[in-house]
Amino acid sequence: MNPKIIKVKPENNYILRVWFANGEEGSFDVKPYLDKGIFRELRDVAIFNSVHPDGLSIEWDNEAALCPDTVYLNSVKA
Repeated sequence: MNPKIIKVKPENNYILRVWFANGEEGSFDVKPYLDKGIFRELRDVAIFNSVHPDGLSIEWDNEAALCPDTVYLNSVKA
């Protein structure tokens, strides 16, 4: 099991800066998801910027969510 997400900050160009419980930090590109289902709504910058940690995962106000495994394994670590 990968570490949980403790903090997330939206950045330009649909990138998330993510901090993990193990002390690592990384960047996660959301663009590959923006053509899929509920993630299409994230093209609206106001909705994209509503991202927040939700226990183990991250979630947006429109109820789109990404699991910590996806974010951790596909993020570029700082």
